[in-house]
Amino acid sequence: MEIKQTCVAGTMESSDIMVTLEPGGNGIEIELKSNVKAQFGKEILRAITETLEEFDVKNARVTAVDKGALDCTIRARVKTALSRAGGKAALNWKV
Repeated sequence: MEIKQTCVAGTMESSDIMVTLEPGGNGIEIELKSNVKAQFGKEILRAITETLEEFDVKNARVTAVDKGALDCTIRARVKTALSRAGGKAALNWKV
């Protein structure tokens, strides 16, 4: 999937994550901001990366601002941002 435009999904509320996707040209670049990065940063990055790989995203810049989101929320926010950024009307929403 090609990222065609910059899009955002999620909020800055507690237990959520705000994911911003932008077109990129150098593979997948992820910037993670989280109060729990030391404890859960690897898991958050893995959830983001696996979701991007599931939709065959090769080039994208991702900014994720985490406020304690669960894995299922992270994946849902990435999928929502992908649906907006890729111009797709519908994605496979299985979790």
